[in-house]
Amino acid sequence: MLNLKTLLSAAAVTLAIALPARADTVLTVHYPMPGFFKDVMDTISKKFMEENPDIKVQFANPSPTYEEGIQTIMRQAGTAEMPDVTFIALNRLRMAEERSIPVDLAPMIAKDKQSMADQGFSDTILKLAQVNGKQVGLAFATSNPIMYYNADLVKAAGGNPDSPPKTWDEVIALGAKIKALGNGVDSIDFRWQGDDWMFSALLFGAGGRMLSEDESKVAFNGPEGLKAMTVIDRMVKEAGMPVFTKAAGEQAFVAGKVGFAFQTTGALRNTIKNVGGKFDLRTAQIPLLDPVNGKLPTGGNAVVILTHDGEKQAAAWKFAKFAAGPYGASVVVPGTGYVPNNELAATSPAYLGDFYKQNPLFRAGLSQMPRMIPWYAFPGSNGVRVTQTIVDNISRVVDQSAGPQEALDDAAKEVKRLLPRS
Repeated sequence: MLNLKTLLSAAAVTLAIALPARADTVLTVHYPMPGFFKDVMDTISKKFMEENPDIKVQFANPSPTYEEGIQTIMRQAGTAEMPDVTFIALNRLRMAEERSIPVDLAPMIAKDKQSMADQGFSDTILKLAQVNGKQVGLAFATSNPIMYYNADLVKAAGGNPDSPPKTWDEVIALGAKIKALGNGVDSIDFRWQGDDWMFSALLFGAGGRMLSEDESKVAFNGPEGLKAMTVIDRMVKEAGMPVFTKAAGEQAFVAGKVGFAFQTTGALRNTIKNVGGKFDLRTAQIPLLDPVNGKLPTGGNAVVILTHDGEKQAAAWKFAKFAAGPYGASVVVPGTGYVPNNELAATSPAYLGDFYKQNPLFRAGLSQMPRMIPWYAFPGSNGVRVTQTIVDNISRVVDQSAGPQEALDDAAKEVKRLLPRS
């Protein structure tokens, strides 16, 4: 007959087998633009889970673009579908904050202030993801627009690949010569599609702004905006820039059929990979219409915590600091082309200290960092529609169905209607 001790031991073993081990904290993370970020996110999450074995990161379906990303989050906010963490374009943080969607990170930062400073989170970097003084996220990937060029075509057209154009006049003149080479070669791919970022590069580069300082009036249809839109018009009229879709422009450039491409530094790694050895790829600073006062919009995104569950929020904070910290930056920069948003990562030999010495194509974006200002966020709930209005009217200039002033005035009229009424 089994004694009591034996029975209790057997029962304990049975119970241990029946009960599962303590469950991991599972974080559902959403991000946009998998073409840029899938490999980066996989690498960062794998390393994070190795260092935090009690936290499991699973990814929601990524959104193809920043615009679709913020619309997904706006729809899912407050529902069971809402992820615990997301990555939101810097110019859409305001839209999310006006709906009170992000968790305020200020209390967490205050608690970890010294350790975060040691990890390269300066006040300047923290401000990139603030809205009206509220810390709604941590900047994860930051970029600026640069010039990509095919040195072989530049040389064939009589240009000097070692001294690329420094003004838009020079770009357009050399672009026309490249177009004249024939054989299916095109001059310029200016990435105007999808959002207002590249128009902002021209507008801010001319010293202009989207709205007046008090945000009561549209300002992008002023003299600086006209200069910006006229550059796009001249690219078409004088240099023969075609009406590319985003994908077609990318494919034509990496195939060696376009002289100049103007777009985000974030596309650099993919461009290098897709060009391979087909031609001599170079990069340079983007021209500014006002070389003295001109600025450039800061593209990119921030990691944002959405969950209000205490356990998940603690895990999400660990993940956010890790992703936006020096290790995350050391993966994002070489994996994409974005510029470092973390000071420790940018200077330490353990991270990116030697990277720029060994990778000259990445220096153009780095050299423009002093010019970077926030990507403007329109007020109100119609930010996506405002952006699309600007894009639609740029399209009219590119397809030559409207002139620069007409397109600007029409865009300004519609944007004024979409803005909140004071």
